[in-house]
Amino acid sequence: MSQRPWDTARDVPDIEDIQTPWKLIKILKFISLWVVALFVFGLALCSKTSFLLLITLSNEGTKTLQDGMKPIALLCIGCALITPSVLLFLKSLWKACYKTSKPPRLSTVALVLFFEFLVAGGAAILTIVAMPHLDIVINVTILNGVAVFSALLQIITQCTTKERNCFLVPSITAFILILLAYILFLYLYITKDPTDKKMAIWVGLAVVGSFLVSLNWWESYFRLISENISSVFLKLLFRDMKKCQNLLNILSSLLRIAVTASVLGAYIPLNKMDWSIVTSIPSHETKIIAIIIGVQLISSALCHWFSLVACKMHALRRCFILPLYLASLAVIVLFIVPVIIYYQDYKTGLNGTAINFTGYCSGVVDGRNQNLTGSVFQHLVYDVTHTLCFVDMSNILDIGLLTGSAVSWWLGLVLATVHLWYFKVLRIQRTQDLFTRRLYEGTFIEQSLLLNTRYDIQTKNRMKISRALDTVMVYLCATMWHENYDEMMNIIISIFRLDKYRPKNNPKHIDFTFEAHIYFDDAFENVEGSRGRHLNTYAQTLVEILAEVYAIFTSIDQGFFKKSQNIPDQKIITTPYGGRLVVTMPHGNIITVHYKDKELIRHKKRWSQIMYLYYLLGWRLMNKYYARLQKGEDEVSLRAQVEKEKRNTYLLALDGDTDFQPAAVMLLIDRLKMYPRVGAACGRIHPTGSGPAVWFQKFEYAISHWLQKTAEHVIGCVLCSPGCFSLFRAEALMDDNVMKKYSTKSTEASNYIQYDQGEDRWLCTLLLKQGWRVEYNAASDAYTNAPEDFKELYNQRRRWGPSTMANVVDLLGSTTVISKKNSSISKLFMFYQLIAFASSILAPATICLMIAGSFTFMLNLHGSDALVLAVIPPLIYLILCFYIKSDTQITIAGIMSVIYAFLMLVVTMTIIGAMVRDKTILTPSSLFVIAIAIIYIVTAILHPQEIQLVFHGLLYILCIPSAYLLLTIYSMVNMNNVSWGTRETKPAAGAAKPEPAAKQTDVQKAKNTFQQYFSWCKCCKKSNQTSGDGVNLIPESPQPELQPQNSIVEDVRIPEEEQRHLEPVFDSPTQSWLTQLQSVSRDMKLEEDSLEKEEESFWIELQKKYLEPLLDDKERQKKIVNDLRELRNKINFAFFISNALWLVATFTLQLYETTLSIQLPKINLDLEYTGENLKIEPIGFMFILGFGTSVIIQFLTMFYHRIYTLIHYVAFLETETTT
Repeated sequence: MSQRPWDTARDVPDIEDIQTPWKLIKILKFISLWVVALFVFGLALCSKTSFLLLITLSNEGTKTLQDGMKPIALLCIGCALITPSVLLFLKSLWKACYKTSKPPRLSTVALVLFFEFLVAGGAAILTIVAMPHLDIVINVTILNGVAVFSALLQIITQCTTKERNCFLVPSITAFILILLAYILFLYLYITKDPTDKKMAIWVGLAVVGSFLVSLNWWESYFRLISENISSVFLKLLFRDMKKCQNLLNILSSLLRIAVTASVLGAYIPLNKMDWSIVTSIPSHETKIIAIIIGVQLISSALCHWFSLVACKMHALRRCFILPLYLASLAVIVLFIVPVIIYYQDYKTGLNGTAINFTGYCSGVVDGRNQNLTGSVFQHLVYDVTHTLCFVDMSNILDIGLLTGSAVSWWLGLVLATVHLWYFKVLRIQRTQDLFTRRLYEGTFIEQSLLLNTRYDIQTKNRMKISRALDTVMVYLCATMWHENYDEMMNIIISIFRLDKYRPKNNPKHIDFTFEAHIYFDDAFENVEGSRGRHLNTYAQTLVEILAEVYAIFTSIDQGFFKKSQNIPDQKIITTPYGGRLVVTMPHGNIITVHYKDKELIRHKKRWSQIMYLYYLLGWRLMNKYYARLQKGEDEVSLRAQVEKEKRNTYLLALDGDTDFQPAAVMLLIDRLKMYPRVGAACGRIHPTGSGPAVWFQKFEYAISHWLQKTAEHVIGCVLCSPGCFSLFRAEALMDDNVMKKYSTKSTEASNYIQYDQGEDRWLCTLLLKQGWRVEYNAASDAYTNAPEDFKELYNQRRRWGPSTMANVVDLLGSTTVISKKNSSISKLFMFYQLIAFASSILAPATICLMIAGSFTFMLNLHGSDALVLAVIPPLIYLILCFYIKSDTQITIAGIMSVIYAFLMLVVTMTIIGAMVRDKTILTPSSLFVIAIAIIYIVTAILHPQEIQLVFHGLLYILCIPSAYLLLTIYSMVNMNNVSWGTRETKPAAGAAKPEPAAKQTDVQKAKNTFQQYFSWCKCCKKSNQTSGDGVNLIPESPQPELQPQNSIVEDVRIPEEEQRHLEPVFDSPTQSWLTQLQSVSRDMKLEEDSLEKEEESFWIELQKKYLEPLLDDKERQKKIVNDLRELRNKINFAFFISNALWLVATFTLQLYETTLSIQLPKINLDLEYTGENLKIEPIGFMFILGFGTSVIIQFLTMFYHRIYTLIHYVAFLETETTT
């Protein structure tokens, strides 16, 4: 920042979030919350209404169903009771087989099954036996009475705590109100007709049944009771129940089904009803029953799911509690209002003739015709009215008792669940942390959802802090090499954004703290005339950017005429690996730049990652606990602390050009916080840049994330978490066979391909093998520069292709072990990966077949001739690639890509023309185009912020041969080239190009040679004196780069005596990187500091064990080159032979298409059968089947993933600001 008052114009980069469409997201959030609230309310209303209609149809006096058909309604009630148990049984059985499950103790099984027996029996007695004999108001509200035992257990649980509880009085009041409601109910029904013994039995069974059902949620309070009392038996019992939940759910589900079936099977004959009517019910009544039970079952399951969504969205009050409270009231209104309207209409039609409700019941309701000649709705209203005829609605006392019991039950439920208004819900909280039981009760859906929500003790002075609220430590670890100015600016601004978003030592934000570390590869270079090595231009640019961004972020909130504050002093440190710059950002967080000297420590990205893994996780995390152990602290306690810190320490891997927002980091942190077995999570990577190559990559990245990564996330695990923006758990990285194996030096040819060409994929392979889950979060956006040059793109994919193949083969070969060790990966998922892998291998042959199809249509060639013509160009390119240089290969590929692009345009038009000519869409190519278009368009619509990428899809289609044919050939043939391929010769922005050295005379050459020699000797001597173990920390290059010479050219020889006494000349303005950096950094003063001895020793030991620079062993390099070439030849032989076999098989089938073909009916564009058959070879049919299955799986999983992404993002917006 300039200090001159007249120089006020600034060049300030964008530091605000201009990429996220916040207006669209807020509108989407508003709509989502309203939709969820309405669905919860509406589905609860449908579930309860349909269930009560079944109860009403079971009543003896109702006429919608004849008396002989009552078993049908009772059977449907039984189905409503057991359906949740069936679903729970299937889910628990799947988890028990898919994941590890331990058998419970006999005492645990006995206790759980005892309660389940009572609850199942009570539910069956209440709904099947008792409720059909009660009025509609009691039937609606008595279900609220199932909160009686929960209210009692709340009182007991709160009394066991030693602190004063906020909700003790509401729980006591709820218990009293529910008991009062039962008393009013008993008084109303028993005193109405004391001689009616049957009614007394029904009423008694209703009370007993509802009391038994109220035992259903005892587990919510048993957890807290066992924690607050000193009973070891109860603690062990609860622990056993938690560990063996799957098997207990299987047993309890089977018991519930058996008990419900027994009660239903016994009650029908006891009540003198016949089961034979089930097979002879008329069609009209069948439709009525089927609609009602269908609505009940579907709405109950969906209401449970939407309630779960509401809780995960952090909208507990407005979208969960309030809609469920109002559902019970709405059901009463829905049933009573039509009764009143029909009654008033009848009275109005009598022209003043007096009639009371009792007369209306006997004359109209009970005297109507049994046949369903009128509206079904009218008959249902009369049936509901019939249930109220037992109560004299014209009697004020009866109305008062009925209303009092209904209101008391409802208020009792509200007070028993009032603690939910203060229930602390975390973002995307796990279902098991929201609800105690997996089972919902379909017959009283709103009561079961409210009472099943986890109960916690809430006091005035404290709130329990769950494990998920522990403060986590996040290390941002970026690797740099040859990034330009704009790329460095992106990541530095992103880090400073995070510093502003989460200031250090701010009590308002205790969820996480962070440090940023940048590891700069090959940062040093030799400078003639200097005693030490200097930082190169790229490294210097980073320091300038740090000072610039610091000034920008400190002047954001200052007044116009306020003088800018000076940037505080920062630290520079000489380290055994090179140097370090430590910058304290404006809000207290630290960013550390580690400058690596490749002559001191091993360079390249994987070794930079190993460097920060051992420094942050080995030295920073573990070393302090070993020191405390040596001081005599308890080992068990220290071990628990270590495990906790490992679990709550995360590493955010970044590239040197990654641009991200703080929200993206928070969304990744949520995944690791909530799910302890998640070892890594990645976000949505957006390539940036301009030009056709970038446009192609934008769409390619889009479909990769939209479809492939979501499918992997939902049905298994993400196989690759990209190193440009991924969050890793320290506990996972420090697990056996992960970090240690990742530090392995490549010794074989296959190692160079799998380990070094795609290090992020190999790290994920190690995590998956060790049982950790890798996830994808589509709401976490990050932006990184993509190759804009055709050559750079091909070289990048030349690295990625073989590495991906090697890691997938590694995983497929370990399918049995991984499926047992990793609970998220099944053999079925690995089979899906096998199909995808086979498809990628056969991609070149598939492209050739597609091109051959276009030749057949355009040139009217036979299929076999067209196939031969389509194979010739790629075959020639394949042969040439083995003999010409890689740059020439890319040039040829570029020319062929343009030709193929025009051909693809013709192919697309050809497919459309073929559909019009043949008047059918049932061909492999036609189905391919139509399916791709529909899937991509619908998927893009479901990603509204990225819908513009569909236009890049047109270019993507034209580039399919280049991407899947030519690029595949290039990457396979050049597999033995293990160089990085990108950024290797790209100059830094603003860097001056070195001038060519002036031509030297013999005298000048001799003089420079002696100067280099003496300079090298003196530096070695100084290093040996200052380094205790003889390690040369800052060695000079034996052959430093010559600088331009400006001396006069003279043909003069230097005498030998004078040569012997020549001293090295140190005429550089700066003699080390420290003074160099201090002179470059004018706006930010740098003070020299030093490492602690212990840390310095750590770096020296780490270098010796893992990071020593690799020796320049010519023989070994020659052997590796030969091994790589041999490995390339073997893999290429298998790869291209597979494609050749695929093509030969197709060629053969086309020669004999009359006998070896599948006949399919020909369908025209109106989807009508034309009377002709279409011949398709078996391979084409397999392609249709395989491709269709894959696309359907990916699309369905994408839709599922979008829903949960929306849930997560809405929850984030509810709890975080958009700073």
